[in-house]
Amino acid sequence: MSSKIFVGNLNYETTQTQLQELLAEVGEIKDVYLPADRVTGRPRGFAFVEFSTPEEAQEAIEKFNDHEFNGRKLRVNEAEDRPRRAPGPRPGGFQPSYGNDQHGGGRPPGRPKGSRRGMRGKKRSL
Repeated sequence: MSSKIFVGNLNYETTQTQLQELLAEVGEIKDVYLPADRVTGRPRGFAFVEFSTPEEAQEAIEKFNDHEFNGRKLRVNEAEDRPRRAPGPRPGGFQPSYGNDQHGGGRPPGRPKGSRRGMRGKKRSL
């Protein structure tokens, strides 16, 4: 077993310090990672906590799974290693396709090629 646990169903107002104080009851904590939402900057409702030994992590799982904290029942279990992502486009995400030659290289479609001054010159010569 790993010494890293997943703590889910956290209240969005829970701070890293509050979580560390709660889980320090079972052993020495090496690291607490509370990911934040990229857009809003507020916590996402889960955390990863690393203990100094796997035994302390197991004890935390047994003691704090279904434990009520800040008005929510925590879900605590062993953290699973996330598989590495393959390089390249992500499925379902926004992927602008500016790189093809159909639209003039790396510029977005619908944008004129060249500067505004160059466009004025072209209009005058017509």
